[in-house]
Amino acid sequence: MIKDLFNKLWKKSDNPYPKSFAKRLTRRIMLRMLLFMGVPMLILFAGGYLMTNTFAVLIFWQLTKGQYEEVRRVTSEIMVAANNTAPFIEENLENPDKLYDIMERMVRTNERVRSCGVSFVSDYYPAKGHWFCPYAVRRDSVTIERLTIGSKQHNYLHADWFVEALQKDTSYWSIPFFEGTDKTTPLVSYLVPIRDRQQRVVAILGVDLSLDWLSNSVASIIDDPKKESADNEYSSSDKGEGYFFIIDSTGTFLAHPESQCIINKKFQDYVTNDPDSICAHKILKRKKNFEDELEMENTEVIVNYRPVEDTPWTMGMVVESWTIEALSYIFAGIGLFFLVIGLLVVLVTGRRAIKKASLPIRLLAMSANDVAKGNFKAPLPQLKSRDEIHLLRDSFEKMEQSLSEYTEQLKATTAEKATIESELNIAHTIQMSMLPKTFPPYPERDDIDIYGQVTPAKAVGGDLFDFYIHDEKLFFCIGDVSGKGIPASMFMAVARSLFRNVSAHVSEPHIIAKALNDSMSEGNEMSMFVTMFIGVLDLQTGLLRYCNAGHDAPLLIGQGVGVLPCESNLPIGLMDWEFVPQETTIASGTTIFLYTDGLNEAENTQHQQFGEEQILQLAEEQLVKGECQPMPLIQRMSAAVHFFAGAAEQSDDLTMLAIQYKREASV
Repeated sequence: MIKDLFNKLWKKSDNPYPKSFAKRLTRRIMLRMLLFMGVPMLILFAGGYLMTNTFAVLIFWQLTKGQYEEVRRVTSEIMVAANNTAPFIEENLENPDKLYDIMERMVRTNERVRSCGVSFVSDYYPAKGHWFCPYAVRRDSVTIERLTIGSKQHNYLHADWFVEALQKDTSYWSIPFFEGTDKTTPLVSYLVPIRDRQQRVVAILGVDLSLDWLSNSVASIIDDPKKESADNEYSSSDKGEGYFFIIDSTGTFLAHPESQCIINKKFQDYVTNDPDSICAHKILKRKKNFEDELEMENTEVIVNYRPVEDTPWTMGMVVESWTIEALSYIFAGIGLFFLVIGLLVVLVTGRRAIKKASLPIRLLAMSANDVAKGNFKAPLPQLKSRDEIHLLRDSFEKMEQSLSEYTEQLKATTAEKATIESELNIAHTIQMSMLPKTFPPYPERDDIDIYGQVTPAKAVGGDLFDFYIHDEKLFFCIGDVSGKGIPASMFMAVARSLFRNVSAHVSEPHIIAKALNDSMSEGNEMSMFVTMFIGVLDLQTGLLRYCNAGHDAPLLIGQGVGVLPCESNLPIGLMDWEFVPQETTIASGTTIFLYTDGLNEAENTQHQQFGEEQILQLAEEQLVKGECQPMPLIQRMSAAVHFFAGAAEQSDDLTMLAIQYKREASV
C-alpha cells in the first residue's frame, strides 16, 4: 500500500498540483530576499532606520505604559480606600474618639498611604477645642503614630487647601505641598468631603501620598539619570539618559529623578526652545498622545506622555533623540547582516532541504485526500523521524480512528435525537392542550372578554394560565414554575390540575392557594416552586377577590393604568404559609393584565431588560388609542417585547393573560 502511495505521488497525471510546495516556497523566499538585495544600500539603510526608529519609540512607549499602570493602580487604590472610608467616618461623627481608630486602620491597611487625617470645621466638637483633626502617620514599616493636628501654629482652618476643599464640595487631588511638621517631605493628598446627617460639609478627609514614593516608583532607563557633576548638579547633557516624570495641571513636578525639582520646579522651566510650544501646551493640557519632539535644556529629546486617569496629573518619559538614533543604526545593521546570511543559506541549501522536508507532508496530503472521500482506513506513510511531522502523522491516524467511531456514534445519536424530538413534540402538544386555546372562550357572553398567550423558551415550559366560569364567577390564575424544560412542565401540569380540582369546591383565592401549597410542598425533594396569582371575579357585582403567591402584580387598565396592590406571600411549594386574602371592586370596561417575568425581564443583545416602565407605557398608549381589549393589548405587548429582544435568544417562558370586565356592577 505504501509503495502504491509513492507511485501515485510522483506520477504527473495523478498530481493535481504540478507546482510543488518546495518549489513555490523556495521561489517566494528567494524573490523576497532578492527584492531586498536589489534595492540600493542607501534605501535599505533608510528603510531600516525608519523601522527601527519606530520600533524604539514603541519600546519606550511600552516602558511608559508599564510605569503608568503602576502609578494608576496605586492612585486608584487610594481613591477607592478614601471613598470607602468616608461613610464610616460619617457614621461615627457622634463618637470622635473612634475616628483615631479609623485613621490608623486606613494607614495600616494601605501600604502606599503615608498619613491620613480628617480636619473638622471650627468648634465642631466644643469639648475638643477650636481645632480638631484626628491624624495617623506612618513612621516606619511597623509604627503608626496617632496625633491631633490643629493649633494656632498649625491653623489648618485658614489654609488654602482646606478653604478650597470646602468650596469644591467634591473629592479631588490637591496640589503638592510639604508636610506641615518637617517641611521637607513632599506630599499630595486625595481630599474627600465629610457630611453630617443634614448633608452639610463638616470636615475634609485627607489621604496623603508621599511624592518620594512616586519618584522612587518611576524607574530610570538606559543610564542613571542622577549622574552627579562636580557641583552636585544634574547634567542633562550626559548621553544615553532617559527618565520618567509626573507633573500636575500647572506643570509642577510631582516625580522627578532630581529630588530638588519636586514641587520647586515646573516642566516649563526645562523647555528651552519655546515653553509655549505645541508639544508643551498639549502635555500641560493633558492631551492624549504617544510621543512628541521638543528641546529641553538645549538638548533634542523625545517625550512620551499620557494623562493619569482620575487625577490632574500627566506622566511622561524623556529620552534623548540620539539614543533612539543609535538604536536605529544598530537594528538596521543587524537586520542587514542577517538578511545577507539568510540569502546565502537559501541559495546553498534551501531548496533541497525544503523539498526533502516537505515530502512527508505530501504523503500525508495524499492520505488525507482518501480520508476526505470517506476511506477512514487509508494507509499512512511510515516515518522514522520523531518530529512535528511524525506527530502530525500520528494525529492523522487517531483522526481516522475517531472518525470511524464518531460515524457510528453519530448514527446512534441521530436516531436517539429523532426519538427525543418526537417525544418533545408530543409533550408540547399535551401541555398546550391543557391550557385554554379557544378565543374568545365565551362568545355567547357580553360581560367578559378574555385572551391569553404562552410562548415557551424551550419545547415545553413551566408557565401556565387557566380560567373558567362557575356560579357566575370567573376563576382564573397565572403561574410561573421555577426552572424550564420537562421538570417545569410536569410541575406546571400538577399546579394547573390542582387549581381546577380545588377551585371547583372553594371560591376563596387564599384558601385555594393554601390547598395548592400544602399539596405541592409535601415531598417536594427538588425544592421546585411556582409563583401564582389566583383571582375570582364576581361577574354580577365586579368584586374581585384575589391572592398573590410571589407573582408579579397585574395591571388594572380602565380610567387609567395602575398596578393592583398585592400583599407579599411566598410562592407555592416552598413551605407552610398562611396566604393573605385581598379584594377590590373593578368598574365596567376595566382590563386586568397579568403576565410572567418572561415579559418584564426579557433581555436584548446588550443584556438590557424590557422592564416594567415599558409595560406601563405601552398599556397607557393602548388606553389612549382605545385598544385595551385583551387581544390587541397582548398582541401589542408581544410585538414590542420581540422587537426589543431582537436577535437575543429567549431566556424564559413568556405568558400573558388579559381579562376585560364589561358589565356594569349592580348597586
